[in-house]
Amino acid sequence: MTPLDYDFLRKCLKQQSGLALSADKHYLVESRLLPLARNAGFKTLAEFVRILKTGRDAGLMASVVEAMTTNESFFFRDKAPFEHFRRTIIPILLAARRKTGVIRIWCAATAGGQEPYSLAICLKEMANEIAGWQIELLATDLSTEVLDRARRGLYSQSEVQRGLPVKLLIKYFTQAGELWRIAPEIRAMVKFRRLNLVTDFAALGTFDVIFCRNVLIYFDQETKSDVLDRLARVISSDGYLVLGAAETAVGLTNAFAMVADKPGLYTPNQSSSRPLAQQTPYPRPRLVAISGGR
Repeated sequence: MTPLDYDFLRKCLKQQSGLALSADKHYLVESRLLPLARNAGFKTLAEFVRILKTGRDAGLMASVVEAMTTNESFFFRDKAPFEHFRRTIIPILLAARRKTGVIRIWCAATAGGQEPYSLAICLKEMANEIAGWQIELLATDLSTEVLDRARRGLYSQSEVQRGLPVKLLIKYFTQAGELWRIAPEIRAMVKFRRLNLVTDFAALGTFDVIFCRNVLIYFDQETKSDVLDRLARVISSDGYLVLGAAETAVGLTNAFAMVADKPGLYTPNQSSSRPLAQQTPYPRPRLVAISGGR
């Protein structure tokens, strides 16, 4: 791959997905795109890139973005965010939303679905506490391929062994050949939708909890700040933002403040000059509601 071809791909990926590749990632791009090019009938990457440059095949460029997107995830990843969710976030919101009886949650980079399904399991385990509540759980991702996989709810033995306690595996999964299928009632709790974080997402409405974990690390500083500022506009004024273990909002935006002694957990900064969403949600699309009861 020539330097010019690589620069072209870097610019396209930045523009369409926010992915910021450094100048020394030729090997990564070549290793991921060469199989894609061959499957599409091209003998070389040069031929593949030449067609991409014409701009006539939007589907081909979309496949490039999907191939370059990292989609690794696992159940209850890093543990602490899910402890915050169970012990801090949900109890506080249940007290604050008694009048409406509605809580909205968004997983903004769902990958294979393990994160939203982990949250759904947490909620199912809290069935007595949330009985009678309408809890909406939306999961989005840029990749249609991983969204299709997440909707199916099928995972390999190695995937269910990463972070998922055995008692929850037995309780909420059934074996399907060599795979494990998540229970229908857990799948029904999550609404999956394709969404690109670098585009406008205001139409989704207002959320009380946003999990945006392990995606900002792939963006440059400008894109990180932009995404965080726009997240602040769709989170309720007393809501919670959860970032990944290697991510921070510090130095990127003044729209969020860290929650003391809870790494990765943020609340909207009430002293910020940036506009914040109010507690009353904007009009929003219909999502799957989680009802209480076992």
